[in-house]
Amino acid sequence: MTSRATSVRPAPGRRPRRRTLIGLVVALVAALAPTGLTPPAQAAPVLLSQGRPATASSTENAGTPAAAAVDGNTGTRWSSAFSDPQWLRVDLGARATISQVTLVWEGAYARAFQLQTSDDGSAWTTIHTTTAGTGGTQTLAVRGAGRYVRMYGTARATGYGYSLWEFQVYGETGGGTPTCGSANAAQGRPATASSTENAGLPASAAVDGDTGTRWASAASDPQWLRVDLGSTQTICRVVLNWEAAYARAFQLQTSADGAAWTTIYSTTTGAGGVQTLDVTGSGRYLRMYGTARGTGYGYSLWEFQVNTTGGTTDPGIPPTDPRNPNFGPNTFVFDPSTPTATIQSRLNTLFTQQETNQFGPQRYAVLFKPGSYTADVNLGFFTQVAGLGLSPDDVNLNGHVRVEAFWMGGNATQNFWRAAENLSVTLPAGVTVERWAVSQAAPYRRMHLRGGQNQIQLWNGGDGWSSGGLMADTRIDGLVVSGSQQQWYSRNSEFGNGWTGSVWNMVFQGVVGAPAPHFPNPSHTVIAQTPQVREKPFLYVDGTGEYRVFVPALRTNSTGTSWYGKAPAGSSISLSQFYLVQPGTSAATINAALAQGRHLLFTPGVHHVTEPIRVDRPDTVILGLGLATIQADNGTVAMRVADVDGVKVAGIMFEAGQVTSPVLMEVGPPGSAASHAANPTSLHDVFFRIGGPGVGRATTTLTVNSDNVIGDHMWLWRADHGDGVGWTVNTADTGLTVNGDNVTMYGLFVEHYQKYQTVWNGNGGRTYFYQNEMPYDPPNQAGWMNGSTRGYAAYKVADSVTSHQAWGLGSYCFFNVNPAVVADRAFEVPTNPNVRFTNMVTVSLGGVGTINRVINNTGDTANAAHQQSYLTNYP
Repeated sequence: MTSRATSVRPAPGRRPRRRTLIGLVVALVAALAPTGLTPPAQAAPVLLSQGRPATASSTENAGTPAAAAVDGNTGTRWSSAFSDPQWLRVDLGARATISQVTLVWEGAYARAFQLQTSDDGSAWTTIHTTTAGTGGTQTLAVRGAGRYVRMYGTARATGYGYSLWEFQVYGETGGGTPTCGSANAAQGRPATASSTENAGLPASAAVDGDTGTRWASAASDPQWLRVDLGSTQTICRVVLNWEAAYARAFQLQTSADGAAWTTIYSTTTGAGGVQTLDVTGSGRYLRMYGTARGTGYGYSLWEFQVNTTGGTTDPGIPPTDPRNPNFGPNTFVFDPSTPTATIQSRLNTLFTQQETNQFGPQRYAVLFKPGSYTADVNLGFFTQVAGLGLSPDDVNLNGHVRVEAFWMGGNATQNFWRAAENLSVTLPAGVTVERWAVSQAAPYRRMHLRGGQNQIQLWNGGDGWSSGGLMADTRIDGLVVSGSQQQWYSRNSEFGNGWTGSVWNMVFQGVVGAPAPHFPNPSHTVIAQTPQVREKPFLYVDGTGEYRVFVPALRTNSTGTSWYGKAPAGSSISLSQFYLVQPGTSAATINAALAQGRHLLFTPGVHHVTEPIRVDRPDTVILGLGLATIQADNGTVAMRVADVDGVKVAGIMFEAGQVTSPVLMEVGPPGSAASHAANPTSLHDVFFRIGGPGVGRATTTLTVNSDNVIGDHMWLWRADHGDGVGWTVNTADTGLTVNGDNVTMYGLFVEHYQKYQTVWNGNGGRTYFYQNEMPYDPPNQAGWMNGSTRGYAAYKVADSVTSHQAWGLGSYCFFNVNPAVVADRAFEVPTNPNVRFTNMVTVSLGGVGTINRVINNTGDTANAAHQQSYLTNYP
């Protein structure tokens, strides 16, 4: 970045003479302009902003204040800091109707900006937006009202900040009081309730616009019905259309977060029927809180209608330019014209920084536009490399995309958190080996390693161990060699010359070229097809240069890749429909973008949230670049997904904060019961971490309440090393809890939790490949007891479950704090012919600790004398 000291821009007080001349010309033209030609039918708008109080997000220095943009002097200017976003705001003193805004830009202009109005300086309404600003003098006809007007810049056109000689707002004073709208802001919005009388009377029936359906509660006090309006709104009227079971005493309450409530109406003399209530209040959530029923039944509403004044609060959600998006400073995009030396220098710099940077906050994405390149991509921690083609073969790297383990002397068991996606690789002449020596959270996805003579090695090649990984939607023309890789999951891939190698747990599903099924020696679990899966959404550039996100279609009973030798099926979304989340963006702003119908793309970095990100709209895509991380601060839930169809969350890591969160991510609220069989929510390369960079705490990491959810490669990890690690430090009871029915997990890794690692309460569940390590650090047996049972199982299927299946499961112990600790069993399930487990292994790593039985009371002991125990079927 160019420092200010070397800038050639004139300093304040040394303006270019051209600006002085322009100011004189403007003044002369104004003085000489004829006045008799103005049509008398309409009064000219009045300049309202001149001399009014002005504020800004920042100023470049004391000589460029906000006030200079409204002083009527075209020789003085406001100038901001050199970053996005920035804003300039003027207080008109009273509400006004705005008809025109004139922006007189200095050379540092806005390419993308919005004009916004507000009545209170807090809630903003956009009245003009552009991503193609031209600078100079822009005279814009607008329509809006408010006391405050601001220019909200989201993308600068130069390396400097934003700078305005004049910010002129025209209109008429006396904009009037906002009128109460007639649209029902509650209709179709997510609704929840304290209870329902039965499944046919859900909360959603009160906001469906149908007076023939209703919500009804249990017959007790108190009860409530709540609607989520999607963002903060100013509420002016509520209409309650009661069924005969009405409320005699109730309150209407608003909330910004669904937790703290403000009463805006109260009565103890409700009469039922249709009540139209004029109210004053604001909030994202509105609820009817009933304290006394008018009958012996519960509370029942045909409709719960909400009217607002002027719609949604807009905290300044910038548009996204799909041809020139701002992916942040940690994303590097290369095209074929980029010099090879420039590309390699950047790759080398990133690897040097990230080779051992396991717990730092740095996150990076390296993206290649379609074309051919020469590069050696050696991936360190928290680095993603990806092609920007619609097919992996649209981008070819002549060289390597590799992971080595030299930093640990060849041991790859800590080579976590990195990714290679959507590329083809041609090895250099004379080289036949590619290396991908990784463990958890390091997907090799939608890749093509060219050349039937080549092989990819999944360990460091002759020395050290590696411990778990994923290969999905990938074509290897040659051979896959697993070497010392302890466990691996391959799904919907194609191996031209097959696979060789086995240690404990190798699972192949829908793989063309998989080895023959055999267990335990070699430990090859082979499932011919993948029953239902959606591949991970990905970013690409189309033929016109526009960035888009491709969402692959749902596939059933599939084998092989989704793309090799065929056109990929799915849908494409312009990046203009996404909000690009930069680190530092508040959850309130993120939720406002979601409420506007935007998808989310998280740019590389650590994103702190102090309230949940609420994904309420069906088919929303949440995509991360560079293993973007969402950290839950102050004990919040990081993300809640509503019980809706087709949400896709991909490429995100969730981090626990120092204050215990009840759960980091929740998919569907408790009690979710809707079927999503035709369009399930799916989670792709979603990772979770409790401790490591510092203290982290969460009772449960991920809870799935919705039915039909698909998990496509997840690692849930309570840290066993790093900072903030210890039995009473990074506390976490359970990794995964599944309450929904017909949930499917592909490639599930859950490690080191202090009670059950995975708890499955829903029926019809399926898991294909499960890898687990029990907690290393129980202090003693007395400190790790489940009633009279020694320790907790790694995978618990509830006694109430009547159908469940799992294939290819491994659970390991390494009780290094106290090797005398025993786990009575790895897997605990009800005895039922429809609860079936196939191909299991338990391992006492180095003989440190004991797992007494594989499943229930079946299977041999794994301990110092007999370190592995295998079981092919249960029951």
